[in-house]
Amino acid sequence: MCDYSLELYRSRPAVSEERYTLQRFASGTMGFAAGQNCDTAVCVPADARLRLEGIGEAVQRSFGVGPIEEVVMTRLEGGVHAHRDAVKFSNGREVLLQSLNPGLTAEVVAFTSDLTAVTGAQIRRSMAELVDA
Repeated sequence: MCDYSLELYRSRPAVSEERYTLQRFASGTMGFAAGQNCDTAVCVPADARLRLEGIGEAVQRSFGVGPIEEVVMTRLEGGVHAHRDAVKFSNGREVLLQSLNPGLTAEVVAFTSDLTAVTGAQIRRSMAELVDA
C-alpha cells in the first residue's frame, strides 16, 4: 500500500526479505523506500508482517513498544486525502506511518499469501479509532 500522497512518485511492490527505510518524501508524507533514495516508494500490502528496527525512544514511550517489533501492515479507513497506511503492534496499537520516526527500517517477514493459516478477516478501522501522536 502507498498512501495517496505518494501517488506523485514512482512506486513498486515490496519484496519478501528486502529491507526498507521509513523516510519523509518531498510531499511531507512518510513512506517506505529501498535504501536512502526517496524517489521510489515501496508499497507494502495490507496484512503483510514486518519486522521494524530502530524505533525511536519517543515512539516507544508513546505507544508502549520496544526498539524492535514485529507488526502487521494495515490500512485505516479515512476521508479523501487522509493518510491511511499504518502498522498494528502486538499490543494492539494501530499507528499511522506518519507517527513513526524516519530512519527506522522494515523487513517483510511474510505476506498474507505466504501464510498457511490466516485467521479472521481484515478489519477496517475508522479515523476515530486511529492512534496518532
